[in-house]
Amino acid sequence: MFQYKFGLTALALELGVWLQLMAGRSDDLSLLIYCTAHAGASALLTLAVWPLLPKAVARVRPGVFGLIWSISFFVPVFGFLAVILAIFALPLLPGQGERLHFRAVPLPALDPHEKQDMNSFRQAGVRQFLKNQQVPVPQRLRAVVALGNAPSAVSNPMLRELLNDAAEDLRLLAYGMLDTREKKINAAIHAERQQHARAPDEAARLLAARRLSSLYWELIYQGLVQGDLMEHAASECLRYTRELLMVSPTDAGLALQHGRLLHHLRRFDEAEAAFRGAAALGLPPPRVEPYRAELAFERRDFAEVRRLIDNLDHWQGLARLTPVVKLWRQRPAQEQGA
Repeated sequence: MFQYKFGLTALALELGVWLQLMAGRSDDLSLLIYCTAHAGASALLTLAVWPLLPKAVARVRPGVFGLIWSISFFVPVFGFLAVILAIFALPLLPGQGERLHFRAVPLPALDPHEKQDMNSFRQAGVRQFLKNQQVPVPQRLRAVVALGNAPSAVSNPMLRELLNDAAEDLRLLAYGMLDTREKKINAAIHAERQQHARAPDEAARLLAARRLSSLYWELIYQGLVQGDLMEHAASECLRYTRELLMVSPTDAGLALQHGRLLHHLRRFDEAEAAFRGAAALGLPPPRVEPYRAELAFERRDFAEVRRLIDNLDHWQGLARLTPVVKLWRQRPAQEQGA
């Protein structure tokens, strides 16, 4: 309702001031009256057309208000008429299309076999990248630093290979990373040996022995010790493992660890007996048979390897062993075809 009053008042004020000018008066007072009345008419016209503007445009009030007022004020007659025509012509213009907003898309579920294959490929790629002497040293250094996030059992062999690299910076960085990891485990071993020696009761002593067995095995498994140091770590690990087995002879996990340690020491007959004992204590075949197959392979008993792999009914869950299982299950068919 108010917009019509504003519009009519603006039109009447504008017509009145033009009639005054057409009467023939041209002094300064007439010009001042015209400018004042014309400014007021422009403001009233802006207030009249303001509710007709789109909401998105009307949000910026100072700018839009000043633009409409300036058109009607600084362009006499034509600016006044243009504002009125624009308001009626604005609804006839084509509207803007709907904007497409971004939507959150959940990540697809990754198959664990594919994930494992991707990791294996990435590790192999890093090994070849580090061996490439044509790659600039700064890029190889960044690759070595990235190995700090990889499992120690995977990265430590690569770091040990770099100890003979031609680039001194790579040798120093690889040696520093290996030395830090070894010192960390050795510090834990030193602390656990003191706990073992000062244990107030049998339970505390066995807990320290279990930790010592695991720590010494980590030194071997991660490849942090070589030569005589490896033999010492293996003998200490065997000593603490047997100490635990004397108290818990029915612990299947300890029996399996005992077999792996004996296998590492190349005491094959004792390792086979330990693996059989772990299976008899309740460990499922996928946990034991791969180690027995590896042991049979080192003995060059290939028929036993094939028999053990054929017994792996749930080998689909063993992503890392999938290529090995497929190879040994395809060999009999290939031999028959030949």
